[in-house]
Parts: sequence; structure tokens; C-alpha cells
Amino acid sequence: MTSQNTLQTTTITLRDTEYTTIPLVLGGNTFGWTSDREVSFAVLDAFLAAGGTFIDTADLYAVWAGDGTGGDSEKVLGEWFATRGNREQVVLATKMGGLAPFDNQQHETVLAALEASLKRLQTDYVDVFYSHYDDENVSIEDQARTYGGLVTSGKVRHIALSNYSPERMRTWFEYATAEGLAVPVAIQPQYNLVHRKDFESAYLPIAREFGAATFPYFSLASGFLTGKYRAAADLEGAAREGMAGGYASDEGFAVVDELVRCAEARGVEPASVALAWQRAHGVTAPIASASRPEQLDALVAAGSLELTDAEVQALDAASQPFA
Repeated sequence: MTSQNTLQTTTITLRDTEYTTIPLVLGGNTFGWTSDREVSFAVLDAFLAAGGTFIDTADLYAVWAGDGTGGDSEKVLGEWFATRGNREQVVLATKMGGLAPFDNQQHETVLAALEASLKRLQTDYVDVFYSHYDDENVSIEDQARTYGGLVTSGKVRHIALSNYSPERMRTWFEYATAEGLAVPVAIQPQYNLVHRKDFESAYLPIAREFGAATFPYFSLASGFLTGKYRAAADLEGAAREGMAGGYASDEGFAVVDELVRCAEARGVEPASVALAWQRAHGVTAPIASASRPEQLDALVAAGSLELTDAEVQALDAASQPFA
């Protein structure tokens, strides 16, 4: 990391707890996948050195790599905590609900999934524990009681939600509030310049109503918004071709063209502009991952980049087909 990209930290509030950090959540999906143990450690060290404290992972990462059993990212993080002795310096978020046999929201399943994550992470608590995926076979009321109990146990400090419908998510917030249970402190929906509508029309209003933070995933659209893909041919053979390729349309590349134009005018990377645009639209802190330490510079720089009204409007116009 270069010293000029070390930011003045800010405060992120999760309900009644304040955390000092930069406005960026480091995604852990690359650990044990596109980043081996040594490189993952280097990325994590650089992130903390830049003032970052929020790290997001899941038991599901990276089930598509390694031996296919998942937990790869959590294991790498656990080894890093043990080696560095820095668990208390990190705001650690993980998730359950997508990794078999813990791919449902039954009470006993949630408890077992948490214990498995704690073991891999080599810690006795998680700062933020997400329900990664809804289970419509389990009522929201039962789920809220289960997750509320995790907070009461002390093994989880806060709970949060990802990949719930707006209707089911709202029910959780309302029920937990009415019953005096732990209320979700954050939501993690998909949001970026080429995936706007759901967040802006449904999820952001819920977050604002109930005072929840917003930590969107796919903030760089699986690398599509980094500026390195300017045409469909550029995606061939890329590690994330299958995911980023979903945005490869005339409308998608028009967004990238505007990102690059804005970035070149400001002397920054397109990724920095893409993340700064999210903060201009009410995001608490976007989630972004780095496969190598040198990729962090552009991510960290986004936290101090304030786009002008004209720049935001130009990006809004280019991405209007996705709004």
C-alpha cells in the first residue's frame, strides 16, 4: 500500500456500537480461491495498515474452489488471526445458510453452522453474523428468535441479513423491533452501477427506516467495473468470466466507458469511481475484494474520493438502463 492511500478513518455505527474504519468492507471471497494463504495474508495486512477494520466472509466461500467443501476463506482468516494475534482489531462478519449441510434456517442448523464457523475462524465470537439466504420453510418469526438468541449467547454481537426479499426482510425488522429481540444492524444486498433497481427502490428505504447499515456485495460487478473489460473479448479466460460476463452488453460497456472517462479526468482508477458513486447513493460502505495487495490501492482510494454532482449525474445517466 502506498502511504498516500492511507485514509483518515471514519465512524460506522451498527445500532448502538461505533467502529472506527475506512468506508470500505474487505470481501473475503478470494481467500483460498484466487489468493493463496500467503497472498491472502498480504492483502489482509495491507488492509489493516490502510485503516480498514471491516472484513466480510461466509462459510460458503470458496465452495467452488479447493476440495469443494467450503470454509476456505474462514480457515485462512482463522490462521491469520492466530498468526497475527489481531482478532480484536477486526470487525468480523460471516454468514450461514448457503453451505450444505447448513443450507437452511432451522434453529439447530443455525447453531451448528455458527459453531463450525467459529472453529474455522479460531475465535469465540463474530461481530456480525448474517443470515446469508432466506428459508421460506421457516417463518421469519422463528428465524428472528433464533438469531436473537445468538446475540444473547454472546457468540454473536450483531445480526444482519442478505438475500431476503424486501417483504420478508421488512417483516423481520418489524417483528424483532416489536418483540424486543436483536434487530438486524445491516443488510447486504447486491448493488452496483449495473444492478441498481432493487437496492434503490426497495432495500435502501428499509435500511433507512430501521437505521440499518448497507454493505452491498458485487460492488464492482465481479470485476466488470474495474475498467479492465472494455469489450466481450476482454473477458475470455478471466477467473471471473462466468460472473462478470453477465454484464457484458452494450449498455454495460457504456457504463464502463463513462467510468473510465470520469476516472481519467480525475486521475484515479475506475474502481475508485465505482465505489465512490455508491457512497454518493447512500451506501454505508461497499464490499470489495482484492486478489493481490496492489489491487487495494484503488479500493482504499475510493473512501476519500468525493464525486461532483455532474459526475454522479453522468454515471446515473449511463447506468439508467439498470435503474
